[in-house]
Amino acid sequence: MKESLSCESCTYYVYNEDYEEYECLVNLDEDEYYALISGTMKSCPYYRKDDEYGIVRKQM
Repeated sequence: MKESLSCESCTYYVYNEDYEEYECLVNLDEDEYYALISGTMKSCPYYRKDDEYGIVRKQM
């Protein structure tokens, strides 16, 4: 799987404690969602690598 489709490393993929599962915080429209789950979308246009230390590096 390409890195840009790996939800586990995306900053928008967070754990929802109410439902006890991970979910994507990006609101995809119906066409985008279908393209993503059907495999016709080559990469997620909203993917952003989860880098929790990025802010700290900028401050140094």
